[in-house]
Amino acid sequence: MRRVSIFGATGSIGQNTIDLIARAPGEYDVVALTGGRNIAQLAADARRLGAELAVTAHDALLPDLRAALEGSGVEAAAGEGALVEAAGRPADWVMSAIVGAAGLAPGLRALEQGATLALANKESMVCAGALVSRTARAHGGRVLPVDSEHSAVFQALVGEDLAAVERVIITASGGAFRDWPLDDLAAATPEQAATHPNWDMGQRITIDSASMFNKALEVIETREFFGLDPAQIEVLVHPESLIHALVGFRDGALMAHVGPPDMRHAIGFALHYPERRALPVERLDLGQVATLSFRAPDETRYPALRLAREVMAAGGLAGAVFNAAKERALDRFIARDIGFLDMAAVVEEVLTRLSWRAGLIDAAMTLDNVAQVDHLARDEADRVIADRN
Repeated sequence: MRRVSIFGATGSIGQNTIDLIARAPGEYDVVALTGGRNIAQLAADARRLGAELAVTAHDALLPDLRAALEGSGVEAAAGEGALVEAAGRPADWVMSAIVGAAGLAPGLRALEQGATLALANKESMVCAGALVSRTARAHGGRVLPVDSEHSAVFQALVGEDLAAVERVIITASGGAFRDWPLDDLAAATPEQAATHPNWDMGQRITIDSASMFNKALEVIETREFFGLDPAQIEVLVHPESLIHALVGFRDGALMAHVGPPDMRHAIGFALHYPERRALPVERLDLGQVATLSFRAPDETRYPALRLAREVMAAGGLAGAVFNAAKERALDRFIARDIGFLDMAAVVEEVLTRLSWRAGLIDAAMTLDNVAQVDHLARDEADRVIADRN
């Protein structure tokens, strides 16, 4: 039996992963499940799958988790240290679906065990792509992309020579506000931003889709995963969300990955790789779909895309600054401390301020340095917001 762990088990990616694993009883031995505040869901899944360990990221919730697991034989733990310890338990395959920079340390620990890391935590590659790749090589681990766009690119490249790739196009739905008048965006609320036209995702990633910060992170992630020049990476708004990415080759051909907006496809591909197994996802009827539409993104509407290219040009730890500032700006938008359009302005100002600090952006890419930059950027974002208010 394959030993598997799921980090971020109570989120949408984690729940879809559990769905696939539960459909194959006897095939998987579940080592660890981790989650946040949804203790009832975490405990129920740990019981159902017979996990060895369940971990909540919040120390204060450990008594609740222990109570929910009483009599099950499932070990309970809590806190950041427990997450890293859980990642150090031997496993063949680890789903990394913790949201944000918090997913980096457990992912690195899993790679140090030589595991296959199914990476849905795009922030790991944005903050420390070189460190993730270096750790995988050093310990015989493997990183497989789970974001639908990067899984699509990966699949299109199977059997291909990367040197023959001319460009990669990742698609974006455009999010909740893709058809709103620009003048209305300043008054957009967190509730409006958290309603996605196509995908069923969590609050934070759905808001990031509306601002296109999610796609900005994915542009950087594409560069880190596939070693492409930033100029080779393009973004198209594709409202139907059926083509997830296209790879263009030097002979002019475009290879497109087409599929329903169901994350179980990308998860299943990573779970079964290199096999391609049957999955419980919708089979598209292209005759019913009839039309696929595309348009270039307006960077006035989506300034995050411009910022992503500036981050790639800066290199070093600029990605860690970008991600941390984005996360803090998102926190403050959800709390209604700033408006929707203020998020990009805050991130840009943090990048400007911290780029002047000698030895910061160009420091060695280590876990400690990434963590330090992450902390500094969050604090700077708070100062920027205070100055704006």
